[in-house]
Amino acid sequence: MSSSSSASDNGDSLGGPSSVVSRSSDVFEAPSPSRPRFAANDVWPEPFLESLAVQVAVDASLTVGLLAAAPALANVFRVSTMWQAVSRSDHLWQLLSRQVWGRTRLMHDTWRDEFIYHHRTARNFQMRSYVHFTLSFDLSDVDEPDSLSCRCLRLSDLYLAAGFADGTVRLFLLSSRLHVRTLRPPLRDRFGRFSRAVSGIVISGSRLVFATMDGDIHVAEIDGVGSHTRTAFLGDIVNDGALVDFTGCGRYWIGLFAGVPGRAFHIWDCISEETTFIGGSLTDPEAVMGWHTLTEVTTSLGRLRISGRETAVACTQWRIMVIDLRNQGVIIGEDEELRRGLIVTGFDANDEAYVRMDSRGNAIVRRVRTQETVCEFRVSRAVQRRVMGCVNRLHALMCAGGVMRIWEVERGGEYLYSFRERVGEVDAIVADDRHVAVASSSSMAMSTIHLWDFGAL
Repeated sequence: MSSSSSASDNGDSLGGPSSVVSRSSDVFEAPSPSRPRFAANDVWPEPFLESLAVQVAVDASLTVGLLAAAPALANVFRVSTMWQAVSRSDHLWQLLSRQVWGRTRLMHDTWRDEFIYHHRTARNFQMRSYVHFTLSFDLSDVDEPDSLSCRCLRLSDLYLAAGFADGTVRLFLLSSRLHVRTLRPPLRDRFGRFSRAVSGIVISGSRLVFATMDGDIHVAEIDGVGSHTRTAFLGDIVNDGALVDFTGCGRYWIGLFAGVPGRAFHIWDCISEETTFIGGSLTDPEAVMGWHTLTEVTTSLGRLRISGRETAVACTQWRIMVIDLRNQGVIIGEDEELRRGLIVTGFDANDEAYVRMDSRGNAIVRRVRTQETVCEFRVSRAVQRRVMGCVNRLHALMCAGGVMRIWEVERGGEYLYSFRERVGEVDAIVADDRHVAVASSSSMAMSTIHLWDFGAL
């Protein structure tokens, strides 16, 4: 375990320098000369003061950045003792946690604690204050070399799940960083060395869902015991090709296939577990290579991410597609790079935007719905070295040559710092607002799982 910190102020307090906060004209109107004026100590209705505080915080987060919400609130609470009393309303902090940090699930004692925790964690990300761990897992059940090769990672509030090339998923409890369970799909005939490799993992509530490259989808209860899983869907690899990536949300699962033209996207209703859509030509140029992924190690053919609740974004070497899941695969946006091509492993998306990188290391962050450019930055040596990247709400992380570097993507794409630890050749990477996890391989093809925790300080 190692720790790194470059600042002593973790932003625990809601105080701070005053911020200039613009207010939406459709919410608050300037006072008219004919209206009665009230002194700061006059009695204002508490719901009005709560709404005002929320609006000030939201406006600050939109115009200056998410970390500006807390100082703006502190200025509101300093107006008078009555205004400060509003800060004791747990309902206010619940609204603020949802509007500013997108949190609807209480993980701490109060909603005020929840808000402060996410502010402090975001500040830790900004200031390079973290603790680093290397995770260990049980090797007693490893019976082939591919059992040690990690292919994908998934984070939730409580767990890190790692999918391996032999079809197993290992589950780690984030609070203790212990390997708590190993899940395995039922035995089935293979269509190549990597046909059982895990393509993607979805954690929703108490359920973990994972898919393998042959198109099978398996379900397990996280709180269950043993390695048992239930097969929710049997893939048809001959007619669909290889499942190169898989993801999902509370309502849908979606898979990206390569191998058979016209069948790139498969969408399932995760409640009924029925297929609701098959179609799309995104991976048609990669059809031949799709079959090679089943038998040999290849470059990544495509990445697929959920953005928001019911939107998916997919990337291949030449195109990015934005898909409306509610309308069953309707394309609502496209982004092409036909001249230089895209680095697929440098693509990722959060709830609002995605990052894409061309073959020269030029990265652009764009809003999913409008294709508006948020910021741009450059990843040096991306041409000479393999790049693997991901994004969380505020930052883009790119690893090249074993060096993990981080950029701010909320505003101008400013380069912030690199991690102190060197991780080697990266096989999988994932990040959320608190954790960053990386699986890297050594010369013995055994994956080492690194975990950086920005909320543990």
